[in-house]
Amino acid sequence: MQELIDVLRHQARHFAPELAQLAYKRGLAVTQADGTTRPIPITATPVILDAAEIRRRAELSAHLASATVKMARAWLAAPDAEFLLASLSPLERALAERTWPQAVRLATTRVDYFVSGGKPWALEVNATIPAMQGYSDIAARTFIEVVARHFRYPEKALPSLLTLNGSNALALYRSLLDGYAAERPGRFPDTVALLCRRNDAQISELRWLCERFREFGADADIVHPDEVSGDTAFEVRGKKYDLVYRHLFVRRLEQQPSPWVEDFLATVPGKKAVFLNPPASQVEVKSTFARLSQALAEPELAEAAGLTPVELEAIRASVPWTRLFRAGPTTGPDGTTLDDVVAEVARTPARFVLKRAWDYGGKAVFLGRSAGTVPYTERVTAAYGQPLGWPELCARAASDPTGGGFVVQEIVDSPPEDHLLVEPHGTVLPTSFFVDYSAYASVGLAKQPAWGGVCRGSMAEIVNIVGGGGVLPLITTEVASKLLLAWKAI
Repeated sequence: MQELIDVLRHQARHFAPELAQLAYKRGLAVTQADGTTRPIPITATPVILDAAEIRRRAELSAHLASATVKMARAWLAAPDAEFLLASLSPLERALAERTWPQAVRLATTRVDYFVSGGKPWALEVNATIPAMQGYSDIAARTFIEVVARHFRYPEKALPSLLTLNGSNALALYRSLLDGYAAERPGRFPDTVALLCRRNDAQISELRWLCERFREFGADADIVHPDEVSGDTAFEVRGKKYDLVYRHLFVRRLEQQPSPWVEDFLATVPGKKAVFLNPPASQVEVKSTFARLSQALAEPELAEAAGLTPVELEAIRASVPWTRLFRAGPTTGPDGTTLDDVVAEVARTPARFVLKRAWDYGGKAVFLGRSAGTVPYTERVTAAYGQPLGWPELCARAASDPTGGGFVVQEIVDSPPEDHLLVEPHGTVLPTSFFVDYSAYASVGLAKQPAWGGVCRGSMAEIVNIVGGGGVLPLITTEVASKLLLAWKAI
């Protein structure tokens, strides 16, 4: 749909101010600790994919997420479970040890990809609070509405155009209902709580989701740990909630303790209310993801986890070579045996990226090919208090036990793309963006809802929304074609 992109490039300055203002008003923003908000930039140029390709990536993600859950469970049942458990914070560990045998159901997960040559390569699986369902809908819906009106698309036809593009908020809601039905057969939740900390960085997204849940028919509210009580039910100010959507990192409860919530999360399935997702830090730890890659070379790992042929094929087709980063032999990216993975990575920095196994926000991610650059030096200094060259960093990372140590991954070459970034006040800036693609999936439900995806962009290769970057509207080819026809009809 290059023709539509060309039109958008010429017309962007006319609709960009409304696009930025409406997206921010709807909640495309990061909330600071003091409650103030910072707009997340949106692009005036979308990512356009066939609906069939969006579905294919969602199906791929379902296989990968299922395999990751199985691998985590197998590891925790194995003699070396301590290695995985030691990655977690004290409360995360306590909850994992208590709940993992019963935690088989995840309403939502998110698999993050880089796309190279049209092929998605999975970088990691998010299972704790895999967010951005709201952000993705805000970006796509606002883009479609603003551009459609600028192109004089019939107003009465707009709802069907939005429906055609799909909704991650609706998919999330349906997955939560299906998860509830699995734990409370024959019943329907009358009330839904969205549990998060006060001034959560993504609380504007949660407000958007709460509004959508109400539109879908739920009696939904945002609630905070310090508000919750109840001897036999999940209650806030006397109101009982049947279903709880957890948007709360377990380790946040170590910073601001809530004994009631800690006890609530320690019982899976939930007794006082159904809550999704259950504690799942052990699933998201990158060491677990590394074992998926390792299972291709070591069939006994795949057998112990009970991976199906379909799951193994999904791993083979989309997971780049990934290993625990510690001294010793392993099978290398080309299938040959490496005498020492640390020495090989130190010798060939351009091929690899190091990632702390249990961390978020991209703070401890180091690209070998960026060694010596200002961003690399800043990241290394923030992590270790001093600049380190690549070989020195490899040696340090290989012996660093914090957060479960590091994993090493073969780098995925995803060249930057040219987009039009809209600044908060509406100025349009041509920008070269590294773009990732994230796809949602559920685990342990009777069926998958109609999940879509979300695209993030950053001028840095390490893409993170809270730390900077923007959201690119994801629209289907069919929606793009209808917008282009409307423009041609003017």
